[in-house]
Amino acid sequence: MTFYEIHAKSIINRVPARSRMPFEWTINPYRGCSHACVYCLSGETPILMSDGRTRPLAALRIGDKIYGTLRNGKYRRYTITEVLAHWSTVKPAYRVTLEDGTQLIASGDHQFLSNRGWKHVTGQMSGAGQRPYLTTGNKLIGTGQFADPPKETPDYMRGYLCGMIRADGHLDSYRHAYGTVHRFRLALPDDEALHRTANYLCRLDIATTRFDYESRAARRGRSNAIRTEKRAAVASIQKLLTWPTLSTEDWHKGFLAGVFDAAGSRSAGIFRISSRDRELVDEVALAMERFRFGYVLEEVGNVGTRNVRMLGGLREQLRFFHTTEPAITRKRTIEGVALKSDAPLGVVSIEPLGLDLPLFDITTGTGDFIANGVVSHNCFARNTHSYLDLDTGHDFDSKVVVKVNAGELLRRELSAPRWRREQIAMGTNVDCYQRAEGRYRLMRQILAALRDFANPFSILTKGTLITRDLDLLRSAAEVTRVGLSVSVGFLDDALWRSVEPGTPSPRRRLDAVRQLADAGFAVGVLMAPILPGLTDTDESIDETVRAIAAAGAASVTPLSLHLRPGAREWYLTWLAREHRQLLPRYRELYRGTAYLGSADQQEVAARVRRAAARHGLRRSESNEARQTSPPAPAPTEQLTLL
Repeated sequence: MTFYEIHAKSIINRVPARSRMPFEWTINPYRGCSHACVYCLSGETPILMSDGRTRPLAALRIGDKIYGTLRNGKYRRYTITEVLAHWSTVKPAYRVTLEDGTQLIASGDHQFLSNRGWKHVTGQMSGAGQRPYLTTGNKLIGTGQFADPPKETPDYMRGYLCGMIRADGHLDSYRHAYGTVHRFRLALPDDEALHRTANYLCRLDIATTRFDYESRAARRGRSNAIRTEKRAAVASIQKLLTWPTLSTEDWHKGFLAGVFDAAGSRSAGIFRISSRDRELVDEVALAMERFRFGYVLEEVGNVGTRNVRMLGGLREQLRFFHTTEPAITRKRTIEGVALKSDAPLGVVSIEPLGLDLPLFDITTGTGDFIANGVVSHNCFARNTHSYLDLDTGHDFDSKVVVKVNAGELLRRELSAPRWRREQIAMGTNVDCYQRAEGRYRLMRQILAALRDFANPFSILTKGTLITRDLDLLRSAAEVTRVGLSVSVGFLDDALWRSVEPGTPSPRRRLDAVRQLADAGFAVGVLMAPILPGLTDTDESIDETVRAIAAAGAASVTPLSLHLRPGAREWYLTWLAREHRQLLPRYRELYRGTAYLGSADQQEVAARVRRAAARHGLRRSESNEARQTSPPAPAPTEQLTLL
């Protein structure tokens, strides 16, 4: 579980007018639910980070800085944004292949930016599944697949040091009256490259010391620097500068990274490496050819400087950065660059892989991100969580937002002149007595505030932790109406562990009903959800109602399963895994709707009423005499916590 502690701006929320709930106001101290009652790219997909490097999607964390895009005038432009949420789930996977060989593994719901706008991976032309979707006539927007970063091998380190020191280091030996002096110095304005150089030298047993260097050249000014005057160290550095007889790929990658950090630039979209050392420039050109980078050699006036200017625009520049991995971040920025590319990113194929895979997604400040070189959209799926830009599947169960200032905020809102002490319902969206409450104890603050302002309220819960607060519930009931309801849909232990793994067992919930009833409350039991084909048999209904009556409940309200968007996908995934034979029946029962047909609902309700009559579950005069407040109104809508 991950808990996000926030300071909310409000705590009493109005229920949307379109809802069929029989109350207007609710309090939700938590978002997300650890009860775990029963989108997206491959985790290996490289994401473009704000420092120009890449990181696998699965390895991103909230707060990471990455690249997204914003429209500015005629073009979308790259901009740095923040990861606000990160989640995973298991979904049927598809492979999208582009002309340049880029491959993207994603769910059918994922969206990419194409030459015809945002497109889902899969969709339909008409019907319930109608939505824009990718076809082989589309072209995605971006630079195309990212190159794999180099490994930090000994050859890479030696190549980096050779390029860096040859391009910008100072190495010499000279005699004076007291003997021979050996000296190495490297001064750089960027500490990232200096730190890498010192680290690589240290790993080769060449120790250096840092110092502040004041350059005589006015344009450079004061820099950080490293040096050594030990003969053995200087001799070892001299060996690093010799051209290898047979240079490896790793050596050339390191060499290009070192030369670029020392003598490279990228300004106004133009990429250059400049030097007066003709040998160095020739080696740069050789390395560029080895990795098939297009370039031209330019002579700069009469000063003897030669430029290696890269061709191919941003696409090739990113390939250079990812292939060689220079250290200096500022030289790699693409902030503000327009999304213009001639990369061949036409969609070649969209293939179902025929299996479910762990897939990942993120939410960012711009609403998009750069996935393996193409612009990818955030995906959201249970709806009470997605408004926070968290996934309504796994995230809903594992990432809980905690409104740590709930008690303080509630007292302020209850004291506002405009508040008319209206009924407040709790636990109707997310269970206020889920396991997190044992840690944060927000309900004690909330109940105390409601009691002190004599504000009527009701609570619906699956959590047995409600019995902890019997003292506050009793004192509140002395000054206002308090309604209590507990949700118990069935008794089957095996099914409970499968469909409601994070909740207390049904029999423990019935124990809580008994304690609340013994304390003088007329406790209602919401018999929900009643699952078609699983808990709607006469035997299951009779057993459950009998146990509810024995626990001392004042009433029972049956509620058949509702499958609203978000919960529908999550539940049907579970059903396909655990009870696949029931899928055809559910498709028929819930075709085009979130609810059972009225005839089916009435038939289930009638069987529950008959069982209640058999077991004497009636609201008798003796019950009403014991009641300190009316029970919570019977909801007519499926509750999200279910």
